[in-house]
Amino acid sequence: MSNFIYFWNHFAFILLMVGGLFIIITSQNYLKKVVGLAIFQTAVFVFFVSLAKVLDGTAPILTKMANAYSNPLPHVLILTAIVVGVATSALGLALVLQIYKNYETIEEKEIESLELKSDK
Repeated sequence: MSNFIYFWNHFAFILLMVGGLFIIITSQNYLKKVVGLAIFQTAVFVFFVSLAKVLDGTAPILTKMANAYSNPLPHVLILTAIVVGVATSALGLALVLQIYKNYETIEEKEIESLELKSDK
């Protein structure tokens, strides 16, 4: 039981990643695909932050009391990745909005059928 408590974040990572990937692959709606991508990115963030945690680790401030220090670099990199993820989501939503303005739908199959009709 103690192993599960220690590795619960790995299970959360796996569930989020599989869920996000499933949404991206199976959904025909572009808005749902953007949400699936955001969930997938969140899974990667959870994984990196959970790997950076050191048991009984403290902030890297030199004191005589601390035995182990947690590395702050992965947390800083994840903050940057969060900003990039927000920008990616905003760009995806802007593209979905333009698709809706041009085709009046965001369903992949409907857009494909409209494109096939316009080619004839």
